[in-house]
Amino acid sequence: MDILSPNQATPMPTSIELKLPIQHHRDKQERRTALLIDDKRQNQDSLRAILEGEGYQVVEANSHQEAAQQFSLAKPDIVFIDVKMSESDNHSTACRLLDNSLPQFIPVFFLSTQADENAYSRCIELGGHDYLTKPVSPTLLKAKLRSVERVRQIHSDAMRLYGQMRMDQEMAETVFDGAVIAGNVKLDCLQTIIKPAEQFNGDVLLSAYAPSNDLHILLGDFTGHGLAAALGALPAAEVFRAMTAKGFSPHQIIAGINQKLHTLLPTGMFFAVQFIAINHNLDFVKVINCGMPDVLLIDGTSCSIKQRFNSQSFPLGIKPDVEYQELFVREKITPGDRILLVSDGVTEARNGNNEYFGKERLESAIENQQEGDSILDRVLNGLTAFCQDAPQDDDISLAEVPCIPDILPAWQERDKAAPTHPTHAELPNIESIRDEPWEFTLTLPGSRLSSADPIPLLLNHIQEMEGLRKHRRLLFTLLSELYVNALDHGLLKLDSSIKHASDGFSAYFSQREQRLQNLHTGYIKICISTYSTAQGGKMKIRVEDSGAGFDLSIIDAYRQPQLKEPSGRGIQLIYSLCESVQYEEPGNCVEVVFSWDH
Repeated sequence: MDILSPNQATPMPTSIELKLPIQHHRDKQERRTALLIDDKRQNQDSLRAILEGEGYQVVEANSHQEAAQQFSLAKPDIVFIDVKMSESDNHSTACRLLDNSLPQFIPVFFLSTQADENAYSRCIELGGHDYLTKPVSPTLLKAKLRSVERVRQIHSDAMRLYGQMRMDQEMAETVFDGAVIAGNVKLDCLQTIIKPAEQFNGDVLLSAYAPSNDLHILLGDFTGHGLAAALGALPAAEVFRAMTAKGFSPHQIIAGINQKLHTLLPTGMFFAVQFIAINHNLDFVKVINCGMPDVLLIDGTSCSIKQRFNSQSFPLGIKPDVEYQELFVREKITPGDRILLVSDGVTEARNGNNEYFGKERLESAIENQQEGDSILDRVLNGLTAFCQDAPQDDDISLAEVPCIPDILPAWQERDKAAPTHPTHAELPNIESIRDEPWEFTLTLPGSRLSSADPIPLLLNHIQEMEGLRKHRRLLFTLLSELYVNALDHGLLKLDSSIKHASDGFSAYFSQREQRLQNLHTGYIKICISTYSTAQGGKMKIRVEDSGAGFDLSIIDAYRQPQLKEPSGRGIQLIYSLCESVQYEEPGNCVEVVFSWDH
């Protein structure tokens, strides 16, 4: 390849294809070695003469014991063995030599004085490469030697390519583990079974915390298995983690993954998904199932199946524009419940009679509770007993998610993490402000509120301007509470006391969705301004809605630390996060100040 100097006028190419020569022939000075195993001298002499004429160095052995020694010492390139030697274990010797030759290509030729078809068949079954009748024809042997060299070269090329493939796979596996698996959270709390049909798994398990401290978990299954299927996990994981970290809602995350994969995946390849979002208070879970077996909600005490979430949509990557918000199912959970995610490699596993494991066997294994074993133990035992030695057709993946505080570490630490500021009725003195403030205002009309989620937009804008990454979760919680209060109570006129009933949360959110779809007027305006201070900074957030407001006298009741009712907790949380909180008459506007240190 010519290298151009900087002074030459010819431009450098935009891409260079470098072709290296492949070594197809052994050095002429290097002689191949042949091992002759025959206890008759005259047979060895005649065959040696032909092989030496073809450039082979010949090593002889008169017994099977000597053959094993010579094979180890001389490391022959080809072996000839007489099937009619006086010793009776010549076939066994051939088998041992073939086993010892792996993974190298060392052809074994059997020699016989008779053209016996049964003997020929027996030798080939033992792994021999060919069969020659004595006396050996020099012309025929030379032709077979040339054929052997062609096969040897093919084997050599195949081994070289296989080695390259293994190296590429190991590199890909390192990237896959780092980009897909390493970013997962709470793997110590999840029980999983991952059994790929090949080296790479076409199934992918992802987990991440949202800024709200909700836990998002996705189990997905790409079409097929192996490396081709695993490659799709990289963009899926990237979108899942990026959008979760930015505070996007579950239906927006699924839509984002769908759009990305529809652009990237080839025709005929798609991504079936189970996605769950466990609320940070362990009150409820949001579930969507796109082309997978049922997601199962299991009672933590009885191990009975409380709810099945079946597939409600196409797998991702098939259609570019799908509305996922209404496809999510919201279900109340009790601490101690368990959620089981299952890929179709479980239900479609087959036994030797070509029968499927199926949904019924899966659920029977789950509910067949025995002391000391887990749900996944029971499923795995049932699956193993059913399939036995039948080959595995597809990737098998299960994840058992316990609905317990340990899976949400911030669940117990949330109050400790929240800053404790004195509450003031007036905004703080900002004489210590060092720089000019920046501010922006976002106004959302009522007709857009059913599809818009302004919190990720606001949070990312603040992040770009101030870089408040370590306060991201607190800001997300604060902005979400302010926005939801304005939407739910200001515009939708929802009554929080509905939540007091046993099924209050379900009734509340059912009314919320219905009213939100019928909301066509009104607005919510959010204004944010920040100030740099010597200690860090202050952020003033003003949220105004077009609703009628509420009686401000109830604010003091909501601020009581002993408040146990579900309603009013949002206001209590806002006061705990902010340096100051001020509601304005008639209750449709609130202004808060959030401060932070460097």
